[in-house]
Amino acid sequence: MRTLHGIDVERVRAFADAVFAIAITLLALEIRIPEDLPADELGHGLREALPSVAGYLLSFLVVGSLWVSHHRLFHMAKALDGPLLYLDLALMALVAVLPFPTKIITTYHDSAIATSLYAGTITLSALLITAMAVRLLRHPALCNPETPRSLITQSLHYAAGAAVIFGSSVPVALISPSAAEYWWVALAVPFRIYLAWHHGRSARHAAPTPAPAP
Repeated sequence: MRTLHGIDVERVRAFADAVFAIAITLLALEIRIPEDLPADELGHGLREALPSVAGYLLSFLVVGSLWVSHHRLFHMAKALDGPLLYLDLALMALVAVLPFPTKIITTYHDSAIATSLYAGTITLSALLITAMAVRLLRHPALCNPETPRSLITQSLHYAAGAAVIFGSSVPVALISPSAAEYWWVALAVPFRIYLAWHHGRSARHAAPTPAPAP
């Protein structure tokens, strides 16, 4: 396996796994209620924590999706080059900082700036995944020989779709932050269902037809 600056694909994958794990842990740590809360006010304290729980669940899904896409891409890669490595480092920087826009959007739920900051961070992250997928498609020497190009294309479609969904919500957030959040759900769920159906259909059509029995 070829390395760049002494760094191989396995080391990059391990580093990324650690960054994703730390980001998810920091998201969970933002869910808290006052420690000195009287027992009769616990219900109120839990209700006050609901926005933090919602922000955690949303960001967990986002970070989890980014991790799946990243893991899939670097499972297909056999070697690194400069652009691929630096694109990955930029993605790690955004993943590590994601707890900050998550905290902002849960604290300032009705703020267009908070919603736009959150959507913009996810958009940039998805664009970096897209760029890495494009890099692998254009440079087959970086990929394992047995890797089907369709798998890289699938990762490209998911990442590009996420970038479009969250990126297009920014102008919506300037009008209504709540509408932008509904925009994410309204587009993301049907989009993922469609892609799962489309790639499943493509895989079935690409499967070789079994030879007839003699």
